[in-house]
Amino acid sequence: MKTFSEIKNSITFTPSGTALRSLNQPKISAFLKTTIAATIAATLPTQSLAAESIMLEEVIVTAQKKVESLQDTPISIVAFDSSSLEEKGINTVVDIRNNVSNLQLTAHPDGGASPRIFMRGVGYNGNQLTADPSVAVYMDGVYTARTQGQAMEVGDIERIEVLRGPQGSLYGRNSTGGAVNFITAGPSTDGLEFKQSFTGGSLNQKRSKTTINLPVNDDFAVKLGYLVAKKDGFVDNAGTGEDRFGDQDRTAWRVGMLWEASDDLSLRYSYDHSSLKDTAAYISAVSASGVDNRPSSGSEQVTGLKPNDVESQGHTLIATWDLSDNLTFKSISSHREVEALNYNDYHYELFGPIPALSIAGLQTQEQTTQEFQFLGTALDDRLDFVAGAYYFHEEADELSTSDVVPFGVFTETDLSIENSALALFGQATYTPDAFDSRMHITFGARWSEDEREASLKKTGYYSGFPTGSESGLGKNDFSSFNPSLVVAYDLTNDINLYGKVVSGYKTGGFNVLASTMQAFSDGYDSEELTSYELGIKSEMLDNRVRLNAAVFYSDYTDIQTGVQVDPTDPKITDVLNAGKASITGLELELTALLTEALTLDFSLGLLDTQYKEIIDGNGNEVSDNFRFINAPETSYSLGLDYQFPSLAFGELKGIINYSWQDEKFSKGTVDNGVYVIEDYGLLSARLTLSELPISTGDLRISLWGKNITDEEYYLSHTTIFTHSAIYGDPKSYGIDVTFEL
Repeated sequence: MKTFSEIKNSITFTPSGTALRSLNQPKISAFLKTTIAATIAATLPTQSLAAESIMLEEVIVTAQKKVESLQDTPISIVAFDSSSLEEKGINTVVDIRNNVSNLQLTAHPDGGASPRIFMRGVGYNGNQLTADPSVAVYMDGVYTARTQGQAMEVGDIERIEVLRGPQGSLYGRNSTGGAVNFITAGPSTDGLEFKQSFTGGSLNQKRSKTTINLPVNDDFAVKLGYLVAKKDGFVDNAGTGEDRFGDQDRTAWRVGMLWEASDDLSLRYSYDHSSLKDTAAYISAVSASGVDNRPSSGSEQVTGLKPNDVESQGHTLIATWDLSDNLTFKSISSHREVEALNYNDYHYELFGPIPALSIAGLQTQEQTTQEFQFLGTALDDRLDFVAGAYYFHEEADELSTSDVVPFGVFTETDLSIENSALALFGQATYTPDAFDSRMHITFGARWSEDEREASLKKTGYYSGFPTGSESGLGKNDFSSFNPSLVVAYDLTNDINLYGKVVSGYKTGGFNVLASTMQAFSDGYDSEELTSYELGIKSEMLDNRVRLNAAVFYSDYTDIQTGVQVDPTDPKITDVLNAGKASITGLELELTALLTEALTLDFSLGLLDTQYKEIIDGNGNEVSDNFRFINAPETSYSLGLDYQFPSLAFGELKGIINYSWQDEKFSKGTVDNGVYVIEDYGLLSARLTLSELPISTGDLRISLWGKNITDEEYYLSHTTIFTHSAIYGDPKSYGIDVTFEL
């Protein structure tokens, strides 16, 4: 058998295109070679390891509206169950940032309530009510239309599923980038359950989450959840108002009820309410290149720093009715509301006792959704199908002000929208008798129709005197038919191959920053993305090694592209369906039981993004001036999980994880300079003592650290009079105490 050194030295990388170029960089190549060599060496079927009866636990997902193994799902997907969420410290959508390859989440300057999500290089960098995100977020199957409030703490998450690539034939709203599904733990009639966790840590972090499940009788149960989370920002406010930038002050509560009306019918209702009173992140003036030292204090000139105020609440009713042994009807009804009050003052340090720019806004939004699904099997279980209908309606208003204080320019904006959507969808998987029933052919399709309306009024002032107002009103309809085809083949019982072609669609909208009111009223059209994907789902060495990988090519057309039309004012941009691009990439996840006690997790993401054509408003081809943002060529994560020998007073487990990402563009155009966020890596660790000898229940105590090396890095990078950036968190550490009954 080869030695570790022989395996390492035998590994070579042959680059093919831009996506693999960074693998040849010494700091990456050596690391990857060592990692892969260690994995191969450790997983070789030596006599001692083969003798051990150990295997990986099965991962269950519901990404295709049915309960199935992750290994049987022909989708590039990453799933986190409740234990993984606890071990990785994942509580919100933002926390998955460093745990999924080819996924980027960046902070919006208006504060932590509006994360910007990019997947496979596709995302939306703005925060306008008139535009939909490119990556959809769902809570228990309910689509959340607005990014405001998506980062809020959630009381009781059972599982998070991240689906990469266009989604349409099975989901309420289509998306070109992907989807993130939050699945909450519902009430249960099985028995009393109680869970209490406390967190304390650096930056005065405090967190308490309580959940209790109460069976009323054999048919009815209630589940309650309550959460409080606070954390100090790492940039002090040297001026007046709140003490710090980036403070977190969040509460959430949830009530769920389950009624098993009969053996065939169940009703599940839930209500959730969340509140965020965070202060905005500190926007620092930085150098044009490199990474400046992370600030610890803001300007002394700051006056009246205020917290944001975001309230989100929603009702959901899910009815499940087994019409027969082979057919189930499901109804998902929901109504949600968001109210977000945001404040931001930028760069007091540039103009002395006044900010360079002051922005405030109040957004209110409410949405109603209804989805019907029929799920079943036929033809002696050779046909598996889902079919349904979806309806969506939302209304929203925004009143905002923008004050360029040094120049006396003040603008008041009044915006209203009303959107409706209707969709019919279906997907069927057929397993023919041929090929020993190893082939599975899946057809899917979705017909979507969107109606969008928006009205805008802008009133300008100069030095306190009105300079006039202008108004615009737009109304557009969009429709799309998006098919999908998947052919999967079980090469063996443990190795599954699939090929997939799927199209995605993102509806058009209106641009609040348009050069003219006519351009606003005209709006812009929908964009399309067709993805071609080849993947493998495999388990080897008696289920001790799990390797899942996918390579893909995306043909991206009619891209909603912001084109600068006034060379003297970069804030004025018209959104045109001007772009054509291609995106090529790879995603790989490897989990290996190296020994009975030691588990390795490794993920890798590669991206090669290229604009092929962009035509500006004057008919010029300007693709050389555009870059894909938040699309690093290479990203990876390496984790080790070690179960120590049993102690007399409990079980001890250690986890260490390192995630790294390549440099990435943070601004889509190069007209006023190239904006690049430098590559960085983050190291985290966790040590957990469980199964402590107490009279009842399970008590766990965990010590953890994040960004242990205190890496200084940017989360986002933009222009606000000058080069500006939001920094990532410094090193932090803390303790979790969890009791579960």
